[in-house]
Amino acid sequence: MKAGKPVLGLFKKSNMSLEWSGPAAALGKGGAAQSCQENQRPASEPSLADMTSKAISLLENKKGFFLQVEGASIDKQDHATNACGQIGETVNFDKAIGVALDYQNTHPDMLVVVTADHSHTTGLPTGYSTNLTTKDGQTLTLTYGTAGFGGDGKAPVASGPSQQHTGAVVPVWANGPGAEAVLGTNDHTHLFDVLQGR
Repeated sequence: MKAGKPVLGLFKKSNMSLEWSGPAAALGKGGAAQSCQENQRPASEPSLADMTSKAISLLENKKGFFLQVEGASIDKQDHATNACGQIGETVNFDKAIGVALDYQNTHPDMLVVVTADHSHTTGLPTGYSTNLTTKDGQTLTLTYGTAGFGGDGKAPVASGPSQQHTGAVVPVWANGPGAEAVLGTNDHTHLFDVLQGR
């Protein structure tokens, strides 16, 4: 790679593989509790943390840089009511944040901001849920309140549920110079100014 040239990483023809897999959500109270299967991503596909580390090494310069890292499959797996996929991708995203924070330890002039672009629902109005077994052997029930919505007064659709977005508040967290402008909840358009150092 030549310095200063664009870089494009293509690792799969469609969505990259998930970190975790597990039971699908079902109508009603869900099936018997099962554990998620971890470490499902093939070695041929880099993790989000690996890609974050590589991007930082390519972008690092004396003038500074802007890097946006998205855990896109968190949303995709919530739409698919795939609890294990959703949790595994959240763990994967957390590791990528850790890479940024490790870099920040030696570059204290770096601002790290973590947020989401929207929320998803909970509750049982459509009746889809999943039961998972936690590390300590307890049952964790996740519900998908807008999955398979069939319309007012109608039963949920039997196949192809897609969890929908909500307008609920999502948190935002920041560490580094300018972090005092991030107060837990902000108008998303305000983050544009924060990221520009205004």
